[in-house]
Amino acid sequence: MSTDTPDAPGDDAPSRAELAARVEELEEALAAADEDDQRKMSIIATKGTLDMAYPPLILASTAAAFGYDVTVFHTFWGLDILHEERSKNLKLSSVGNPNMPVPNAVAALPGMDRVTTKMMEKKIADNDTATIEELIETSLEMGVEFQACQMTIDLMDYDEDDFYDGVTTGVGAATALQDMADADIQLLV
Repeated sequence: MSTDTPDAPGDDAPSRAELAARVEELEEALAAADEDDQRKMSIIATKGTLDMAYPPLILASTAAAFGYDVTVFHTFWGLDILHEERSKNLKLSSVGNPNMPVPNAVAALPGMDRVTTKMMEKKIADNDTATIEELIETSLEMGVEFQACQMTIDLMDYDEDDFYDGVTTGVGAATALQDMADADIQLLV
């Protein structure tokens, strides 16, 4: 029969205060680990047409709603999405889109891009779909980082003051590549 008895107070056993401090320390470490484990999404937006502005914005805002840390790097015509005035006048090309309800021969006629753009804008309004501006503002509020490619800003002679407030300017390809390398999901739109 064993004569082992539980440790008596004063032995080498930790005190309640020491145990409570250790539990608190472990909870803090767990919380920090959870923060470090936040999923990350990196999107590259290269096109500035009405139909191509929606995918990166919808994906970014949805991912942010699910807790992702989201960055959208805009380059070339994708910068028009971040430009306050140009983003309100994005066009939809009627030529070369096999799903457009207009044959290419008709789509190539002067003014057809304006017609198809108006058709799409009407569908957006009729379906109560968020506008580009609303999606950008919502995404920014949710913490999405919109980056404007500095090389494209210089090349296309954009004025950085014309972008929505909250857009990060002066971002280069090296930064975008590092962001993609660190991301769990990388998309080119």
